[in-house]
Amino acid sequence: MIGLANITQVYFLGIGGIGMSALARYFKHAGYEVSGYDRTETALTRELQSEGIDIHFDDRPEWLTAYLKKGNCLVVFTPAVPNDLGERIVVESNGFPMKKRSEVLGMICNELSCCAVAGTHGKTSVSTMLAHILYTSTLGCTAFLGGISKNYRSNLLLSSDSDWVVAEADEFDRSFLRLFPNLAVITSMDADHLDIYGSEEAIVDSFNAFASQVKSEGAVVIKKGLPIDKTRNQNIKYYTYSLNEQADFFAENIQLVDEAYQFDLVHPKGKIEGMHLNYPGLMNVENAIAASSLALLAGANSEELMVALAAYQGVKRRFDIQYRSEQFVLIDDYAHHPEELRATITSVRDMYAGRKVTGVFQPHLYSRTNDFADGFARELDRLDNVVLLDIYPAREKPMPGVTSSLIFDQIQNKNKQLATKQSLPELAEKFDPGVILMMGAGDIDTLVEPVKKKLMEIEHV
Repeated sequence: MIGLANITQVYFLGIGGIGMSALARYFKHAGYEVSGYDRTETALTRELQSEGIDIHFDDRPEWLTAYLKKGNCLVVFTPAVPNDLGERIVVESNGFPMKKRSEVLGMICNELSCCAVAGTHGKTSVSTMLAHILYTSTLGCTAFLGGISKNYRSNLLLSSDSDWVVAEADEFDRSFLRLFPNLAVITSMDADHLDIYGSEEAIVDSFNAFASQVKSEGAVVIKKGLPIDKTRNQNIKYYTYSLNEQADFFAENIQLVDEAYQFDLVHPKGKIEGMHLNYPGLMNVENAIAASSLALLAGANSEELMVALAAYQGVKRRFDIQYRSEQFVLIDDYAHHPEELRATITSVRDMYAGRKVTGVFQPHLYSRTNDFADGFARELDRLDNVVLLDIYPAREKPMPGVTSSLIFDQIQNKNKQLATKQSLPELAEKFDPGVILMMGAGDIDTLVEPVKKKLMEIEHV
């Protein structure tokens, strides 16, 4: 087995992925020769190139063969890379050292004091909050994030003098079973990735396996009500958290003031009064409780917690307010599972009571659309107006009979319409004044700016 100490160069198949790019940045900063392939050029790949990382966007199997023979090279890939990609075939057929992203993340994090954040939704927001708290505290941390922190404009935080590392523990492909953290939080265990797990029971079992891997004398914090089997690891402490129900960690006196929240944090050793989260969305108060619980268990103090949360600016594409005016509020959000839609729409209704809410949703994956069409329809029915885009396929090939119509036909609201990405900006000219909520994990974010321009044009007519 190749160790990280023995390699001189790292090559990434799918370098533009959010998790892969964080690893690429980490190795570049550590002095390795870093390069990679991705199918599509994006703002993130351009950032990596500006940081000195060579990236190409065409399949180059012959070039890669010569490149890998230069020295001790590790190839890192994600399951999203197709098996028939020429470069992947070259690597596998020639026996070059090759590891999944999750394996490499585990190799790094398991040597440090790791705080791992798991859950079918909420983990990016919680891990980014936690990383910000620890990074600004006396503890410090390195962090591998699943989104771009708006405080640091990066998905990677680096610390040269801290043993703490924050990592997202991704359940996709059972990746999180590569991690053996000191502290962990589990935010949710909803049915998802059924193409991999097959059943909700298998997902729950996998999260239980993850919790059992927390190191002895460590702790796991679980959202209240989740079914964790504590007998699988009796050498750790178990805590619960909740938004405002009685738990080991929960909030009291939650108040919404100018799109921000004030609350008191109750924890096992007392209460921290007058906390401020200057980031919108009631769901983010719950995320802040989860992040604060791990920060306190890691050793951060009350004052460090309060200062950090007040200065927290959020994550790109997580309840990301892109535009405000008297007529419109435009929000970009990564929600791509029925439970995430529910949380996001609930937060919008809480913040903007009485205003019309128009939702634009881009389903992500054929398999997820097929599995949860009724759930998506149910949550989208809570909107005043619904615009449904075509499915974003990501790593999948089309499934017979699975289109956005599968969701659309189950939506009871008559104020609904199907749209293409190309037609959306023109549709925006007819949007009712109120909140425009754009949701999805695909490339719907590329439409935010065109929609914003249309809304601004409406106001200046």
